[in-house]
Amino acid sequence: MANLKLILGGDFVPPADRYIESPEQQLMDAIRAAGLEAPDQIYLDGVIHRFNTGVGNKRDKTGWYIGFGDEPQAARFGCWRSDIEGSWVADIGRTITAAEQMAHARRMAEAREKRDAEREKSREVVANVALDIWNNAATATVDHPYIKRKGIHPHGSRVTGDGRLIVPLYDYVDGALELTSVQYIKDDGSKLYHSGGKTGGCFWTVGSIANQSTFYVAEGFATAATIHEVTGSPCFVSYNASNLTSVVEKIRIMAGNEINIVVVADNDESGVGQKNAEQAASKHGARVVIPPILGDANDYYMGGGDLAALLAPKADDGWLVAADDFCAQPAPIKWLVKGWLQENALIMIHGPSGGGKTFTVLDMMLNVAAGTGSWQGLKAKPANVVYLAGEGHHGLRSRIAGWKQHNNITQPINMWLSRDGCDLNTREGYQRVAESIRSLGKTPEMIVVDTLHRFMHGDENSAQDTKTMLDACAGLMSEFGCSVVLVHHTGVSDEAQHRARGSSAWRGALDIEISIRPGKDNQPIEVSQKKSKDAEMADPLYFDLTSINIEGWFDEEGEPVTTAVLQPADTPPEPAKRDSAFDRKRKEFESAWFSANAEVDGRGRPYISRSALLNYLTSNELYTESTANKEMQPSRSGGMINLLTINRIIEPESHGWSVINTEIGASLLLRRNE
Repeated sequence: MANLKLILGGDFVPPADRYIESPEQQLMDAIRAAGLEAPDQIYLDGVIHRFNTGVGNKRDKTGWYIGFGDEPQAARFGCWRSDIEGSWVADIGRTITAAEQMAHARRMAEAREKRDAEREKSREVVANVALDIWNNAATATVDHPYIKRKGIHPHGSRVTGDGRLIVPLYDYVDGALELTSVQYIKDDGSKLYHSGGKTGGCFWTVGSIANQSTFYVAEGFATAATIHEVTGSPCFVSYNASNLTSVVEKIRIMAGNEINIVVVADNDESGVGQKNAEQAASKHGARVVIPPILGDANDYYMGGGDLAALLAPKADDGWLVAADDFCAQPAPIKWLVKGWLQENALIMIHGPSGGGKTFTVLDMMLNVAAGTGSWQGLKAKPANVVYLAGEGHHGLRSRIAGWKQHNNITQPINMWLSRDGCDLNTREGYQRVAESIRSLGKTPEMIVVDTLHRFMHGDENSAQDTKTMLDACAGLMSEFGCSVVLVHHTGVSDEAQHRARGSSAWRGALDIEISIRPGKDNQPIEVSQKKSKDAEMADPLYFDLTSINIEGWFDEEGEPVTTAVLQPADTPPEPAKRDSAFDRKRKEFESAWFSANAEVDGRGRPYISRSALLNYLTSNELYTESTANKEMQPSRSGGMINLLTINRIIEPESHGWSVINTEIGASLLLRRNE
């Protein structure tokens, strides 16, 4: 029998019992840890409970929690006034099982539903109270201390019994305005919302919007009143800087794209007003105006500033330029990587799963972020890189470590990676990305989105969803003056390996399109350009992936951790000439098009239907009907449609095919018109 003392290093001593607080006390501690005062009593009964959190009025119960008593006990809690929310699961002295984890997830979903229902119910009550207060309040006059101090007219504002000024907040719901809350303004300018009411996305308008072509948006009532009085145009009150984007969005929904929107931001030392105004403008189309001094537009006007001149658009801002002047000065393309990565461009890099595209993209980005001066022998500028990584974080960690080791990089590199993905083409996702980048204090020259589908809400095949994603990319490019690189997958079939998945709108919007194709039969990876809008396409590059051990990295069994690095490879030998099969089948396709009356599609490209092509191939005894049908199968390697598709001569269109090669298409159309 084995000697357990030798194995254990001494006599066995059972572990000491660990004291565990009651679930109720644990939840109280979790609420306090979130910065809130906890309730005196906790009930784990699955019902929402309200309590005072110590934020704002002590009579207000803006805190809430929903606790569940079955093991493991869990809860969700928060404070509506301070916009704090958190979840908690009890420490029960052991790791919870997978089944318990699933039960916990269901409870949290149930808690969210109850929270939302309670908040909506509370907001309805507050809205009714606020409406009564608003309806029963007296009309404000020019003698009110705040109005007199700001040098404005009342514009329909009202006064409470204790003399505070009141202004309303409206939401735009199903085509109608609904009062949700009110804001109280004291004589000294301090402001407070009626507790519990909805404020996000809510606004008020100073001045009539009827028959007006320009709408202004400002943060506070006094600022909005001043702008309206100076311009005669309506001005929307957003009530705070963070509300500007959602209010501009509501205006676009109400008034459409024909209205000119001008966001007049506060000039505050933190820059919050300007940042939110620029974000609203880039997302929903608006012009931004900022006073040249600290403060808001009312401060600028009361200090003697010419507000009318500040708000008015310049008569000649140089937007239209004479052609001779336009080309008088050279404007060479600015490259981050010569010939491959352009500054201020939308770029897509696509390839099949497991084909080496992330290795290639990382190699590019790490070279510019580390300031090595080159990428694979091509000149590369040092640049700040934000890498939005939606998956594979464990692999990325080892790949970056391996790259640094292989390239002897010891200094810090200017690259930042996201911890997870988000829906970039939603308001919440865009704000999360943009605010995180702003907080860096450094402006990126390159933002990488890897992979596209991990950061996109909707369907990549939908033109509408594609547009929202392209708009989000354009917003990032505009705000940060950077390039955006989308890393995307190709289709599954062989003929789809050279193009990105999804809507054709992707390719139309790109400045540069790069394809990464894994080599077959021990051939190297091919990196080639499919589009370069402003320059000649670069010659293809070829690489091998070489495995290396990462120094100091070992797995749980003590084996060294390995990764791969990109190494230049020789250009592979030219494949066998395609002259006989390819050229013969291209000529047969062209002859079939002429035989079928040389039709064109809706975009003026040569087009032939499937039935017309089949009729030509069989009627001229070129093929039997069975063989002709095989020639027209896109997946049949070496067939007519397969060869012409993978060589970018044709693409599917309606019930047939259109010629997309511009040179061949132009030649066919010229010959048709001879």
